[in-house]
Amino acid sequence: MPDIREILPPHHKHCDELFSAAEEAAQQGNWQRCAASQAGFAAELLAHLDAEETLLFPAFEEATGMRQGPTQVMRMEHGQMRGLAEQMNAALAAQDADAFAGAAETLLILMQQHNMKEENILYPMCDQALAEQIETLAAELQQRLATAGR
Repeated sequence: MPDIREILPPHHKHCDELFSAAEEAAQQGNWQRCAASQAGFAAELLAHLDAEETLLFPAFEEATGMRQGPTQVMRMEHGQMRGLAEQMNAALAAQDADAFAGAAETLLILMQQHNMKEENILYPMCDQALAEQIETLAAELQQRLATAGR
């Protein structure tokens, strides 16, 4: 059974690809393609954030007793990402390429920094702290992410 570092980073990459497609379509003024790509990106992003917040983070906090540590920072950044995705959706609805690009640029920087912290710090900590329940947790995470785009 894979561990957290084998499940969530590839999903980060998947989200990045959908994000890039939406951004490219907006730059080209192809709003129909942008809408489809943005809808896919938003669904996958929200599923990812939800899976971490409802499965991974609580399990990590329970196992380590750390509730004011890295998971608190990740939740705060998740809130910022949700807000920026909403700004992108509003810009898409208005077909405002500049507003879309502005929100997308900010979100891209935030996601890159956030993903690096998760992949290099938090996920290895989770794999270690949750070793005894990793099989069940990994299966639940995979299930949540597999059904995100449907």
